[in-house]
Amino acid sequence: MKEIVELLMTQQDKKYCKFQSGLIPGTDGDTMIGVRTPALRKLAKEIAKMDICEAFLQEVPHKYFEEKQLHMFIISEYKDFATCVQAIENYLPYVDNWATCDQSTPKVFKKHKEELLPYIDRWMESEETYTIRYGIRMLMNEFLDGDFKPEYLEKVCRVQSEEYYVNMMIAWYMATALAKQWEATVQVLEKQVLSPWVHNKSIQKACESFRVSDAHKTYLRSLKRSNRKEV
Repeated sequence: MKEIVELLMTQQDKKYCKFQSGLIPGTDGDTMIGVRTPALRKLAKEIAKMDICEAFLQEVPHKYFEEKQLHMFIISEYKDFATCVQAIENYLPYVDNWATCDQSTPKVFKKHKEELLPYIDRWMESEETYTIRYGIRMLMNEFLDGDFKPEYLEKVCRVQSEEYYVNMMIAWYMATALAKQWEATVQVLEKQVLSPWVHNKSIQKACESFRVSDAHKTYLRSLKRSNRKEV
């Protein structure tokens, strides 16, 4: 929408635009304005109170990367679970990059975890790259602490994909799980359930984490597999 784009242009940083477009596949000077994330979050809160907000959310797909970010940030401010999760479901088919997928976690999800699980299952069973990624990320964000169950590891292990951004998310999940739920997660690697690339990437990311002990890192390195095929 013209008014939203005009607001974004007031926060434009051209040097940042050039830097950021190199990190987000499919973006360039024609699809990225160059607005930093803190400014986007602040703007999202302002737009959420404006009359044009609903029209903006309905006008998809968006042209600019920053519009996509605004959309997700606005949804994340919703305080009603049913409204929020339905808005997420409506928007996920239009998510086409890792940043829009990863940079937003609705706070209301933490208060409705049991209700959230069926949605996570559905997202992880999708055929859309970033819908799957979002589902795994929500499982990582919300269910690796007190609400953890070993069966959640099995859910992630069942995801089979040739998509780089799905497999990287699985590795990220496993590395985080190794830091938080070592005993259950290390068995996944010992049993070699994951593809070689995801298996080794999980070990790499865990070894890069300050939350994994040196002793555990040494053991993880002993579990590395031959990996001839790259994703």
